[in-house]
Amino acid sequence: MGHRGWRARARSVAAALTAVFLLTLARPAAAQIGSDRYSAIVIDAGSGGVLYAASADQPRYPASLTKLMTIYMLFEALRDRRVFLDELVPVSGYAASVEPSKLGLLPGTRISVEQALLGLVTKSANDAAVALGELLAGDEDRFAQMMTLRARALGMAHTTFRNASGLPDTDQVTTAQDMAILARHLIQDFPQEYGYFSTPGFVFQGRMVLNHDRMLDTFPGADGLKTGYTAAAGHNLVTSAIRGGVRLIGVVLGAGSTFERDQDMTAMLTSGFDRMGVAPMIAALPAPPPRLSFVAAARAAPVLPPRSAPRRVRWGWAEPEWGEPGWGERGWGDRGWGRTQQVALTPSRAAFRAPASRRVAARGMMQPAMAVAGTRSARVAGGTHLARHRVRG
Repeated sequence: MGHRGWRARARSVAAALTAVFLLTLARPAAAQIGSDRYSAIVIDAGSGGVLYAASADQPRYPASLTKLMTIYMLFEALRDRRVFLDELVPVSGYAASVEPSKLGLLPGTRISVEQALLGLVTKSANDAAVALGELLAGDEDRFAQMMTLRARALGMAHTTFRNASGLPDTDQVTTAQDMAILARHLIQDFPQEYGYFSTPGFVFQGRMVLNHDRMLDTFPGADGLKTGYTAAAGHNLVTSAIRGGVRLIGVVLGAGSTFERDQDMTAMLTSGFDRMGVAPMIAALPAPPPRLSFVAAARAAPVLPPRSAPRRVRWGWAEPEWGEPGWGERGWGDRGWGRTQQVALTPSRAAFRAPASRRVAARGMMQPAMAVAGTRSARVAGGTHLARHRVRG
């Protein structure tokens, strides 16, 4: 066989392997479909219509997806002014003793309602969930009964809750369809509060608490909701994404790994948007702004002390107008461990809203930055914002 024949065969083999690889990507969780614990569904959030379903009405363990109902109950209490974001939540010995994931709350201490809420949407903190349940109902058992009754009223006919956190209980079950119903109600009933689910992280007691949901970073248009895992439940995920004015909600229950769960969700939502006639979203990356003499400009501004109120974190790139380097600390950033410095930013720049392509010039180099601001004051025009930029050292 001549050189041309070998080259032609090599090209055909390469094409076949590429086709197999792409087919594998298109069906990332095919091995999970049909297993005893796998379920999935994708719905149109606007109409509630089902675009895809696999064992969506079969009972499954919700794991930490239970906290979506806990959060719904909290949003109702906030709306009815039965509790307030700055209200202090007592931490009981029982709440402090529950298994991880947790914030590490100590018995007899107190945290704000907003801190507890942020602990749920980011770290999926079981201790914070129990503390909120005790605040709203007196004890967790009664709160679980209230959760189940509210779930029935929302149309979740096959869901029973036994605790506020999602820790294992053989009687605590749900379905993929019921979780989609709950996610749809969270989005439609509380459109403003729903923004909490897109929080990348927050600062709690001097340490950074990051969000477990990687779909927020990897799937264009994704803006919440929740992950979950126990050994019995498998890897669970509820995600909502919006593209071209169309919002979809996807649910995956019982995946074999975090990787398979996220890949399956990505494939389902992508296929769902295709069926809805929505073009793929391609993130535009504008050119970075000119390099600034940040340190020189910063010296004209006073240093603001760190605030005791809970602070939300919006990861991104910032271009401050003014500020002054303040205290430094060791902390975790989006590129690893490094020394951080605190600076003051003008309200007009609102660094936490800066697009991902913006950058801050610090110490003669471009450095990643994250903005830290009070969850409530950050939405108020004229508020002062705090930002951190990470420097090497």
